[in-house]
Amino acid sequence: MEIWINPACSKCRGALTLLDAEGAEYTVRRYLEDVPTEDEIRAVLDRLGLEPWDITRTEEAAAKELGLKEWARDAGARERWIAALAGHPKLIQRPIITADDGTAVVARTEDAVREALARGKE
Repeated sequence: MEIWINPACSKCRGALTLLDAEGAEYTVRRYLEDVPTEDEIRAVLDRLGLEPWDITRTEEAAAKELGLKEWARDAGARERWIAALAGHPKLIQRPIITADDGTAVVARTEDAVREALARGKE
């Protein structure tokens, strides 16, 4: 599995601690340094079963500068949101774990991390 993290994020550190405690094998992607492409964001969204606005941190300064809260949240606006996430990776909700079974979870809670771990063992 792979986990997208920001090392400064307490939720990310907590997820890593739990993964380590469970002896999980995973790869860390510091997504602020190794910025996901638009195609990678689309792939993760498909795995999550979510839309880009569902994983956008709308309270970040960049979100306010872009006026994201006023953007449409429909199929016609989807690519605009994906481009914003690729252009401003700090807007991506974290951590995101892509499980070995092809799914993904936004792992902001211990239960979500455990869900990803369970998917990796199936």
